[in-house]
Amino acid sequence: MNLFDIIGPVMVGPSSSHTAGAVKIGYVTRKLMGQPIASVKILLHGSFLATGRGHGTHFAIVAGLLGMKPDDTRIPESLELAKAAGMHVEFGKIDLGERHPNSVELILEGVNGRALTVVGESIGGSLINIASVDGLEANFSGEYPTLIVHNLDQPGHVAEVTSMLAHKSVNIATMQLYRASRGGNAVMVIECDQEVPKESIQWLEHLEGVEKVTYYSLQEGEEE
Repeated sequence: MNLFDIIGPVMVGPSSSHTAGAVKIGYVTRKLMGQPIASVKILLHGSFLATGRGHGTHFAIVAGLLGMKPDDTRIPESLELAKAAGMHVEFGKIDLGERHPNSVELILEGVNGRALTVVGESIGGSLINIASVDGLEANFSGEYPTLIVHNLDQPGHVAEVTSMLAHKSVNIATMQLYRASRGGNAVMVIECDQEVPKESIQWLEHLEGVEKVTYYSLQEGEEE
C-alpha cells in the first residue's frame, strides 16, 4: 500500500469515480483523437446517468476533452470554456448492457474531420478503463503509451507491428488481440513502456491491411 492508496487522488470535485475518473476518460479520449474536438455527443450509462449531474460528471468529462487533468481548478467552468472554444457538446443516455455502471460513450468529430467513438469506464479511485475504441474491444488503463491498430484479420500483421516496436527499442508491457470475426475486422491494443516514434505510427498507417492507427501518448502537446 502506498500513500496514494490511503489519501486518494489529487482532484477537483466530490467523487474520485464520478469526477476525477470522468475527467481522465475525457482527457485520454482527447489524446486518442490527436486533434482538438469540434463536436462530441456524451452518452451516459448506469450510475453516471443516474447520479452524474450531482457529482459533476457532465462538466468533468468536458474538462478532460478540453485537455484538463483532475486537479485543474477550471473544471467546474468547462461547459462555458467548451462553448468559448467552439466545441459543440450534446448530452444523452445509453444502455451499455453489462458495462461498468460508471460508463460513458463518447462520439467525437475532430476539427480536421476525424471521427472517433470511445467507451470509457471509471472503475474507482480515479482509475479508468478504455473499454472500446470505434466499436472494438480495447481495455487499457491510460497509464502507459498505448498503440491501437485496426487491421484486417490476416496473417502477418501482428509480426509486422511487434517487429517495428522491437526495431525502435519499444518494450511491450501488455498486448491484447481482438477480432470481430474470422477474416474480418481485428484490433491490436499494445501498452508500451516507451513512447512510439511518430514516424513509426505513420509507417503503420500505410501498411496494406491496416485500416486505422490510434495512439495514446503520455507526452504533453501531442494534438495536431
